[in-house]
Amino acid sequence: MLPGYWQCTFALGPDPDGEGELEATLVRRGEPDPSADRAVLMVHGFTDYFFNTEFADHLAERGFAFYALDLHKCGRSHREGQTPHFTTDLARYDVELERALDAIAAVSPARVLVYGHSAGGLVVSLWLDRLRRRGATVGKGVSGLILNSPWLDLQGHPILRTPPTSVALRALGRLRKRTVVRRPTEGGYGTTLHRDYHGEFEYDLTWKPVGGFPVTFGWIHAIRRGQTRLHRGLDVGVPNLILRSDRSVREISDPALIERIHRGDAVLDVAQIARWAGCIGDRTTVVPITDAKHDVFLSVPESRQQAYAELDRWLDWYVTHHLADTSAAPIRPTPPEEK
Repeated sequence: MLPGYWQCTFALGPDPDGEGELEATLVRRGEPDPSADRAVLMVHGFTDYFFNTEFADHLAERGFAFYALDLHKCGRSHREGQTPHFTTDLARYDVELERALDAIAAVSPARVLVYGHSAGGLVVSLWLDRLRRRGATVGKGVSGLILNSPWLDLQGHPILRTPPTSVALRALGRLRKRTVVRRPTEGGYGTTLHRDYHGEFEYDLTWKPVGGFPVTFGWIHAIRRGQTRLHRGLDVGVPNLILRSDRSVREISDPALIERIHRGDAVLDVAQIARWAGCIGDRTTVVPITDAKHDVFLSVPESRQQAYAELDRWLDWYVTHHLADTSAAPIRPTPPEEK
Protein backbone atom coordinates (compact mmCIF):
# COMPACT_ATOMS: atom_id res chain seq x y z
CA MET A 1 0.00 0.00 0.00
CA LEU A 2 1.16 3.56 -0.64
CA PRO A 3 2.61 5.21 2.51
CA GLY A 4 0.04 7.45 4.16
CA TYR A 5 -2.91 5.79 2.40
CA TRP A 6 -5.58 3.39 3.63
CA GLN A 7 -7.83 1.05 1.71
CA CYS A 8 -11.00 -0.97 2.15
CA THR A 9 -12.48 -3.69 -0.02
CA PHE A 10 -16.09 -4.04 -1.14
CA ALA A 11 -17.33 -7.57 -1.80
CA LEU A 12 -19.57 -7.42 -4.87
CA GLY A 13 -20.65 -11.04 -5.23
CA PRO A 14 -20.36 -13.39 -8.22
CA ASP A 15 -19.22 -12.00 -11.56
CA PRO A 16 -22.07 -12.06 -14.12
CA ASP A 17 -19.38 -12.80 -16.71
CA GLY A 18 -18.35 -15.94 -14.86
CA GLU A 19 -14.92 -15.01 -13.49
CA GLY A 20 -15.39 -15.70 -9.80
CA GLU A 21 -16.13 -13.30 -6.96
CA LEU A 22 -15.80 -9.57 -7.61
CA GLU A 23 -14.26 -7.00 -5.29
CA ALA A 24 -13.55 -3.28 -5.57
CA THR A 25 -11.01 -1.30 -3.58
CA LEU A 26 -11.47 2.20 -2.17
CA VAL A 27 -8.24 4.05 -1.36
CA ARG A 28 -8.15 7.06 0.97
CA ARG A 29 -5.36 9.59 1.46
CA GLY A 30 -4.60 10.19 5.13
CA GLU A 31 -6.66 9.72 8.26
CA PRO A 32 -10.45 10.04 8.14
CA ASP A 33 -11.60 13.62 8.72
CA PRO A 34 -15.15 13.89 10.11
CA SER A 35 -15.05 17.67 9.55
CA ALA A 36 -14.32 17.47 5.81
CA ASP A 37 -17.00 19.31 3.84
CA ARG A 38 -15.73 18.39 0.37
CA ALA A 39 -14.15 15.31 -1.17
CA VAL A 40 -12.93 13.87 -4.48
CA LEU A 41 -13.67 10.36 -5.76
CA MET A 42 -11.19 9.43 -8.49
CA VAL A 43 -11.94 6.71 -11.08
CA HIS A 44 -9.19 5.43 -13.39
CA GLY A 45 -9.30 4.36 -17.04
CA PHE A 46 -8.42 1.18 -18.94
CA THR A 47 -5.01 -0.34 -18.11
CA ASP A 48 -4.87 1.94 -15.10
CA TYR A 49 -5.37 2.20 -11.34
CA PHE A 50 -4.74 4.88 -8.70
CA PHE A 51 -1.07 5.76 -8.23
CA ASN A 52 -0.77 9.51 -8.90
CA THR A 53 -0.09 10.80 -5.39
CA GLU A 54 0.95 14.19 -6.79
CA PHE A 55 -2.63 14.67 -7.97
CA ALA A 56 -3.98 13.52 -4.60
CA ASP A 57 -1.66 15.90 -2.76
CA HIS A 58 -2.79 18.80 -4.93
CA LEU A 59 -6.46 18.19 -4.17
CA ALA A 60 -5.69 17.72 -0.47
CA GLU A 61 -3.93 21.10 -0.43
CA ARG A 62 -7.13 22.57 -1.82
CA GLY A 63 -9.04 21.19 1.15
CA PHE A 64 -10.51 18.04 -0.43
CA ALA A 65 -10.57 14.68 1.27
CA PHE A 66 -9.16 12.38 -1.41
CA TYR A 67 -10.48 8.95 -2.36
CA ALA A 68 -9.79 6.73 -5.37
CA LEU A 69 -11.62 3.61 -6.50
CA ASP A 70 -9.89 0.69 -8.21
CA LEU A 71 -12.83 -0.83 -10.07
CA HIS A 72 -13.41 -4.59 -9.99
CA LYS A 73 -10.80 -6.63 -11.91
CA CYS A 74 -8.57 -3.53 -12.02
CA GLY A 75 -5.37 -2.73 -10.11
CA ARG A 76 -5.73 -3.62 -6.42
CA SER A 77 -9.09 -5.25 -7.17
CA HIS A 78 -7.85 -7.78 -9.72
CA ARG A 79 -8.03 -11.38 -8.56
CA GLU A 80 -6.41 -14.55 -9.88
CA GLY A 81 -8.22 -16.03 -12.86
CA GLN A 82 -9.89 -12.76 -13.86
CA THR A 83 -9.38 -10.97 -17.17
CA PRO A 84 -8.03 -7.50 -16.28
CA HIS A 85 -10.66 -4.76 -16.68
CA PHE A 86 -13.10 -7.13 -18.39
CA THR A 87 -16.83 -6.45 -18.26
CA THR A 88 -19.65 -6.74 -20.76
CA ASP A 89 -21.78 -4.00 -19.15
CA LEU A 90 -20.49 -0.66 -17.85
CA ALA A 91 -23.58 -0.29 -15.63
CA ARG A 92 -22.21 -3.05 -13.40
CA TYR A 93 -19.81 -0.49 -11.94
CA ASP A 94 -22.74 1.44 -10.44
CA VAL A 95 -22.84 -0.71 -7.31
CA GLU A 96 -19.22 -0.15 -6.29
CA LEU A 97 -19.36 3.54 -7.22
CA GLU A 98 -22.31 4.05 -4.92
CA ARG A 99 -20.69 1.92 -2.21
CA ALA A 100 -17.75 4.32 -2.44
CA LEU A 101 -20.05 7.32 -2.00
CA ASP A 102 -21.61 5.66 1.04
CA ALA A 103 -18.17 5.05 2.53
CA ILE A 104 -17.22 8.70 2.04
CA ALA A 105 -20.49 9.87 3.58
CA ALA A 106 -19.91 7.58 6.57
CA VAL A 107 -16.76 9.56 7.38
CA SER A 108 -18.15 13.07 6.87
CA PRO A 109 -21.04 14.88 5.16
CA ALA A 110 -18.74 15.96 2.35
CA ARG A 111 -19.95 17.14 -1.05
CA VAL A 112 -18.26 14.83 -3.57
CA LEU A 113 -16.52 15.87 -6.75
CA VAL A 114 -16.34 12.81 -9.03
CA TYR A 115 -13.29 12.47 -11.31
CA GLY A 116 -12.97 10.13 -14.28
CA HIS A 117 -10.12 9.53 -16.72
CA SER A 118 -10.49 8.06 -20.24
CA ALA A 119 -12.76 4.97 -20.06
CA GLY A 120 -13.41 5.94 -16.44
CA GLY A 121 -14.73 9.25 -17.71
CA LEU A 122 -17.28 7.42 -19.83
CA VAL A 123 -18.20 5.12 -16.93
CA VAL A 124 -18.84 7.91 -14.42
CA SER A 125 -20.74 10.09 -16.91
CA LEU A 126 -23.19 7.28 -17.68
CA TRP A 127 -23.49 6.45 -13.97
CA LEU A 128 -24.20 10.05 -12.93
CA ASP A 129 -26.87 10.33 -15.60
CA ARG A 130 -28.56 7.24 -14.16
CA LEU A 131 -28.13 8.63 -10.64
CA ARG A 132 -29.83 11.88 -11.67
CA ARG A 133 -32.72 10.03 -13.33
CA ARG A 134 -33.29 8.22 -10.03
CA GLY A 135 -33.33 11.56 -8.21
CA ALA A 136 -30.39 10.43 -6.06
CA THR A 137 -27.65 12.94 -6.96
CA VAL A 138 -28.07 15.20 -3.94
CA GLY A 139 -28.82 12.38 -1.52
CA LYS A 140 -25.59 10.61 -2.53
CA GLY A 141 -23.62 13.82 -2.02
CA VAL A 142 -22.47 14.34 -5.63
CA SER A 143 -21.98 17.99 -6.53
CA GLY A 144 -19.46 18.14 -9.40
CA LEU A 145 -17.59 16.22 -12.08
CA ILE A 146 -14.09 16.45 -13.58
CA LEU A 147 -13.24 14.51 -16.74
CA ASN A 148 -9.65 14.01 -17.86
CA SER A 149 -9.54 13.04 -21.57
CA PRO A 150 -12.84 11.11 -21.43
CA TRP A 151 -13.36 8.36 -24.02
CA LEU A 152 -16.45 9.66 -25.78
CA ASP A 153 -16.15 7.94 -29.17
CA LEU A 154 -14.33 5.10 -30.90
CA GLN A 155 -11.15 6.45 -32.45
CA GLY A 156 -9.70 5.19 -35.72
CA HIS A 157 -11.01 4.73 -39.26
CA PRO A 158 -14.61 5.95 -39.83
CA ILE A 159 -15.68 2.46 -40.91
CA LEU A 160 -15.37 1.41 -37.26
CA ARG A 161 -18.31 3.68 -36.42
CA THR A 162 -20.72 2.61 -39.21
CA PRO A 163 -23.99 0.70 -38.53
CA PRO A 164 -22.78 -2.56 -40.18
CA THR A 165 -19.67 -2.54 -38.01
CA SER A 166 -21.79 -1.92 -34.93
CA VAL A 167 -24.00 -4.91 -35.80
CA ALA A 168 -20.95 -7.14 -36.26
CA LEU A 169 -19.43 -5.91 -33.00
CA ARG A 170 -22.65 -6.61 -31.14
CA ALA A 171 -22.70 -10.19 -32.39
CA LEU A 172 -19.02 -10.77 -31.63
CA GLY A 173 -19.41 -9.14 -28.22
CA ARG A 174 -22.03 -11.72 -27.29
CA LEU A 175 -20.72 -14.84 -29.01
CA ARG A 176 -16.95 -14.35 -28.63
CA LYS A 177 -16.78 -11.91 -25.75
CA ARG A 178 -13.30 -12.92 -24.52
CA THR A 179 -11.73 -13.08 -27.97
CA VAL A 180 -8.93 -10.53 -28.24
CA VAL A 181 -9.46 -7.85 -30.86
CA ARG A 182 -6.35 -5.79 -30.03
CA ARG A 183 -3.21 -7.12 -28.41
CA PRO A 184 -0.76 -5.12 -26.26
CA THR A 185 1.70 -2.98 -28.18
CA GLU A 186 5.38 -2.47 -27.53
CA GLY A 187 6.55 1.01 -26.62
CA GLY A 188 4.32 3.98 -27.31
CA TYR A 189 2.32 5.97 -24.73
CA GLY A 190 3.21 3.77 -21.77
CA THR A 191 6.92 4.39 -22.23
CA THR A 192 6.39 8.14 -21.79
CA LEU A 193 5.01 7.56 -18.29
CA HIS A 194 7.08 5.03 -16.32
CA ARG A 195 10.46 6.11 -14.99
CA ASP A 196 12.09 2.85 -16.10
CA TYR A 197 11.54 3.97 -19.71
CA HIS A 198 11.12 7.61 -20.82
CA GLY A 199 8.83 8.91 -18.08
CA GLU A 200 9.03 10.19 -14.52
CA PHE A 201 6.35 8.22 -12.66
CA GLU A 202 6.60 5.07 -10.54
CA TYR A 203 3.80 2.51 -10.55
CA ASP A 204 3.17 -1.24 -10.64
CA LEU A 205 3.75 -2.53 -14.17
CA THR A 206 1.70 -5.62 -13.37
CA TRP A 207 -1.38 -3.46 -12.84
CA LYS A 208 -0.51 -0.94 -15.55
CA PRO A 209 1.71 -2.65 -18.17
CA VAL A 210 3.57 -0.42 -20.59
CA GLY A 211 1.92 -1.99 -23.62
CA GLY A 212 -1.55 -2.11 -22.12
CA PHE A 213 -3.91 -5.04 -21.57
CA PRO A 214 -5.56 -6.96 -24.43
CA VAL A 215 -8.85 -5.53 -25.70
CA THR A 216 -11.66 -8.09 -26.07
CA PHE A 217 -14.81 -8.04 -28.19
CA GLY A 218 -17.04 -8.18 -25.11
CA TRP A 219 -15.38 -5.21 -23.44
CA ILE A 220 -15.21 -3.00 -26.54
CA HIS A 221 -18.87 -3.77 -27.24
CA ALA A 222 -19.72 -2.53 -23.72
CA ILE A 223 -17.71 0.62 -24.37
CA ARG A 224 -19.42 1.16 -27.72
CA ARG A 225 -22.89 0.75 -26.19
CA GLY A 226 -21.98 3.33 -23.56
CA GLN A 227 -20.68 5.79 -26.15
CA THR A 228 -23.81 5.37 -28.25
CA ARG A 229 -25.94 6.17 -25.20
CA LEU A 230 -23.81 9.24 -24.49
CA HIS A 231 -24.21 10.48 -28.08
CA ARG A 232 -27.96 10.62 -27.54
CA GLY A 233 -27.28 13.10 -24.74
CA LEU A 234 -26.73 12.75 -21.00
CA ASP A 235 -27.30 15.05 -18.07
CA VAL A 236 -24.91 14.31 -15.23
CA GLY A 237 -26.85 16.79 -13.10
CA VAL A 238 -23.83 18.73 -11.82
CA PRO A 239 -21.31 21.27 -13.17
CA ASN A 240 -18.46 19.58 -14.98
CA LEU A 241 -14.97 20.36 -16.21
CA ILE A 242 -13.42 18.53 -19.17
CA LEU A 243 -9.65 18.72 -19.60
CA ARG A 244 -7.99 17.35 -22.74
CA SER A 245 -4.90 17.79 -24.87
CA ASP A 246 -4.90 20.36 -27.66
CA ARG A 247 -3.68 17.72 -30.13
CA SER A 248 -3.61 14.05 -30.92
CA VAL A 249 -0.42 12.31 -32.02
CA ARG A 250 0.13 8.94 -33.65
CA GLU A 251 1.47 6.33 -31.23
CA ILE A 252 4.89 5.10 -32.35
CA SER A 253 7.34 2.61 -30.89
CA ASP A 254 10.56 4.11 -32.27
CA PRO A 255 12.57 5.35 -29.22
CA ALA A 256 14.22 8.00 -31.41
CA LEU A 257 10.81 9.60 -31.98
CA ILE A 258 9.47 9.25 -28.43
CA GLU A 259 9.44 13.04 -27.92
CA ARG A 260 6.50 13.28 -30.32
CA ILE A 261 4.21 11.31 -28.05
CA HIS A 262 5.42 13.20 -24.99
CA ARG A 263 3.50 16.19 -26.35
CA GLY A 264 0.05 15.04 -27.39
CA ASP A 265 -2.70 12.51 -26.80
CA ALA A 266 -1.40 9.25 -28.31
CA VAL A 267 -4.51 7.29 -27.25
CA LEU A 268 -7.66 9.23 -28.20
CA ASP A 269 -8.75 11.65 -30.93
CA VAL A 270 -9.15 14.99 -29.16
CA ALA A 271 -11.44 16.24 -31.95
CA GLN A 272 -13.91 13.55 -30.88
CA ILE A 273 -13.72 14.72 -27.26
CA ALA A 274 -14.42 18.27 -28.43
CA ARG A 275 -17.31 17.10 -30.61
CA TRP A 276 -19.14 15.09 -27.94
CA ALA A 277 -18.34 17.15 -24.84
CA GLY A 278 -21.71 18.88 -25.13
CA CYS A 279 -23.45 15.54 -24.54
CA ILE A 280 -22.28 15.35 -20.91
CA GLY A 281 -24.61 17.94 -19.39
CA ASP A 282 -25.76 21.54 -19.37
CA ARG A 283 -22.98 23.13 -17.30
CA THR A 284 -19.82 22.03 -19.07
CA THR A 285 -16.45 23.79 -19.23
CA VAL A 286 -13.97 22.37 -21.77
CA VAL A 287 -10.29 23.36 -21.62
CA PRO A 288 -7.59 22.10 -24.01
CA ILE A 289 -4.12 21.84 -22.45
CA THR A 290 -1.16 22.65 -24.67
CA ASP A 291 1.01 19.60 -25.49
CA ALA A 292 -0.76 17.47 -22.87
CA LYS A 293 -0.64 13.68 -22.90
CA HIS A 294 -3.68 11.42 -22.76
CA ASP A 295 -3.65 11.80 -18.97
CA VAL A 296 -3.14 15.53 -18.69
CA PHE A 297 -1.86 15.17 -15.11
CA LEU A 298 0.95 12.86 -16.30
CA SER A 299 2.14 15.28 -18.99
CA VAL A 300 5.51 16.99 -19.32
CA PRO A 301 6.02 19.50 -16.48
CA GLU A 302 4.93 22.65 -18.32
CA SER A 303 1.72 21.03 -19.60
CA ARG A 304 1.04 19.47 -16.21
CA GLN A 305 1.45 22.89 -14.61
CA GLN A 306 -1.11 24.35 -17.02
CA ALA A 307 -3.51 21.48 -16.28
CA TYR A 308 -3.29 22.14 -12.54
CA ALA A 309 -3.74 25.88 -13.10
CA GLU A 310 -6.92 25.28 -15.12
CA LEU A 311 -8.16 22.82 -12.53
CA ASP A 312 -7.56 25.37 -9.77
CA ARG A 313 -9.34 28.09 -11.72
CA TRP A 314 -12.43 25.90 -12.03
CA LEU A 315 -12.18 24.74 -8.40
CA ASP A 316 -12.13 28.35 -7.25
CA TRP A 317 -15.53 28.82 -8.88
CA TYR A 318 -16.78 25.40 -7.73
CA VAL A 319 -15.94 26.02 -4.06
CA THR A 320 -16.81 29.71 -3.90
CA HIS A 321 -20.05 29.68 -5.86
CA HIS A 322 -21.43 26.20 -6.45
CA LEU A 323 -20.71 24.56 -3.08
CA ALA A 324 -21.92 27.68 -1.30
CA ASP A 325 -25.32 27.08 -2.90
CA THR A 326 -25.39 23.37 -2.08
CA SER A 327 -26.82 22.80 1.38
CA ALA A 328 -28.19 19.23 1.43
CA ALA A 329 -25.99 16.62 3.11
CA PRO A 330 -25.73 12.92 2.24
CA ILE A 331 -26.89 10.11 4.53
CA ARG A 332 -24.08 8.71 6.69
CA PRO A 333 -24.11 4.88 6.56
CA THR A 334 -21.75 2.62 8.51
CA PRO A 335 -18.22 2.73 7.03
CA PRO A 336 -16.62 -0.47 5.67
CA GLU A 337 -13.69 -2.05 7.48
CA GLU A 338 -10.27 -0.67 6.52
CA LYS A 339 -7.02 -2.56 6.17
